[in-house]
Amino acid sequence: FKQKTAYEISLGLVGSEMCIRDSSLTETQQMLQNAVTEFMEAELPKSRVLEIDDSETGFADDLWGKMAEMGLPGMLVAEEYGGSGNSVTDMAVVFEQLGYYASSSPLLDSGVLAASTISAAGSDAQKQALLPAIASGDRILTVAVTEEDYGWGPGTVALQASQSGDGYTLNGTKLFIPWAHVADQIIVVARTSGDGADGITLFLVDRNASGVSTRLQSGWIGDKVCEVNLNNVQVGASDVLGSVGQGWAALQSAMDTTAAILSAYMAGGTQKAYDMAREYSQSRIAFGVPIGTFQRVQDHVIDAVTQADAIKWTAYEATWKLDEGRDDASLAVSAAKAVASTGYSQACDASHHVHGGIGTDLDFGLTHYTKRARTFQHYLGDAIHHRRRAAELLEL
Repeated sequence: FKQKTAYEISLGLVGSEMCIRDSSLTETQQMLQNAVTEFMEAELPKSRVLEIDDSETGFADDLWGKMAEMGLPGMLVAEEYGGSGNSVTDMAVVFEQLGYYASSSPLLDSGVLAASTISAAGSDAQKQALLPAIASGDRILTVAVTEEDYGWGPGTVALQASQSGDGYTLNGTKLFIPWAHVADQIIVVARTSGDGADGITLFLVDRNASGVSTRLQSGWIGDKVCEVNLNNVQVGASDVLGSVGQGWAALQSAMDTTAAILSAYMAGGTQKAYDMAREYSQSRIAFGVPIGTFQRVQDHVIDAVTQADAIKWTAYEATWKLDEGRDDASLAVSAAKAVASTGYSQACDASHHVHGGIGTDLDFGLTHYTKRARTFQHYLGDAIHHRRRAAELLEL
């Protein structure tokens, strides 16, 4: 992935065989990488990142429009529904570059998580109605999973959906929902029965529907997140995605895809944190020599590059297995997200140690990555969640 042919020895779970595969970018992926890099260089200097982050909504309409013109929101949408039908790995290549430039947009939540959820659970009529608008960027969706009892397993979903005539009434609160304040529609994960995976239903809710309110949550965060309150919100039977009480499997599949792509985004951010540390260690002079000649500074730089490589390779291992439909794909996703959740923050910390005081200057740019590392380490499950899930998948 560093513009040279790379080979990875992959320990598969098929017998005890070892397989060697070429992990270099395809021609299409190289074109995607170059196109997104040129786009980010032109549109998102670090001063613009700070401007967007400090704005009230954290959403740049002009940037989103240009992403839509490039076809990014439709990459994972099938061609029959107006998308380009790219692979998960193709999308990961895009997100690695977005992460490198600290780009904030609803692309992950609308073009990946919501689109994948609809593709997995929706009827053909729902796909025809929703996916073309998502692919064009004309409609933004987000998915509301987490609540006060924060978690990414089915047991933490408590928001109630009670049957009301031919439809349902939703009551409850969702917390830390990305982009709910700019979304046109929200896929609300609610409980219609039981207390586990069975009984979870997915509902499509208009953000401006009666009884729906959103409030931006404050904090030192990357993408803006919201509290979403639903007070006697009425939805029809046609607003149910998939079967009643059977929504978790489709959602989990979509979250696997999204977590792998998010890990690639975090790999890009980690690479940038390392690059900044390396470059500063070479240019900052102390006692007449570059600080990179000092062993402790070298230790921090090495820590950062180690995390960057670890996150990158585990992320692309996960996307490859998802594209191949491997039985162990979910295990690879949890491994990748666990590595990314810890490694991104650790690399940023190491880079701050190298930079000292200048690293805390908001205009300098390192903090763009530090706060994203803190935000995304929890999103779609932190390291503890994914280590536990990996153990369950391995039946340990």
